[in-house]
Amino acid sequence: MTKILQKRLPYDVEAKRPLPGIAPLEMAEWLLVDEAFSAQMAERARLLSERRDDVLAVTDGAWPAMAELLQYVLDWLAGNAVGYVISAKEVRRPDGVTVPIDRDDPMGTLGHLVQEDLCLLEKRGDEHVLSAAVLCFPASWRLAEKIGRPLTGIHVPVPEYDDGIARRVQRLFDGVQPGRPLWRFNALNYADAVLHQPRSRVQPSETADLPYLRTERQCVLRLPETRACVFSIHSYVLAR
Repeated sequence: MTKILQKRLPYDVEAKRPLPGIAPLEMAEWLLVDEAFSAQMAERARLLSERRDDVLAVTDGAWPAMAELLQYVLDWLAGNAVGYVISAKEVRRPDGVTVPIDRDDPMGTLGHLVQEDLCLLEKRGDEHVLSAAVLCFPASWRLAEKIGRPLTGIHVPVPEYDDGIARRVQRLFDGVQPGRPLWRFNALNYADAVLHQPRSRVQPSETADLPYLRTERQCVLRLPETRACVFSIHSYVLAR
């Protein structure tokens, strides 16, 4: 499979912050277009065509949040993104590809519009639950195993995600306000550059000589109407 690599990052992966490592983000900086845009979008299209059940999932009751998210992204692109042309029925992306706006398939449409994977989390009971997602580029987790589960269930079995961190993350999702997104990043070592990696990665003690750095720019924002939280993931892979 063709390697899709970036050569640079918009942040310093060595500048580690204590978990959960959250910082404020300007709304205008939410979604990014980078040097791998065209290649990543082509891979997203392939996955959505050939493996849709693996990369897209929704739960009952998620429709209002999905519909709001699609319109929210369209409005954001129209007001902030360079190279996008938005009309009532379609979007022309920076790489020249035209994407029809299918409001009967909001997550599928979103998967063709932006580089970011998009996960919706809605408050159901005491926790936010993963209610819908288009996740083409998972980094060692399977959407089918996480859809419909709360935050604590999503992060099992991440060793550092203990009860204290779980409470802090839930408070973060409770407290994030519309128009005031937050962001963090991670840094992982991989043996290959494949973006769709639902399988488990090797343990950290075995990663010293692995040739690829994979890092995710993760953002959390709140939709103003449904109050659902959006967890967006922009994936970077660089050769070491």
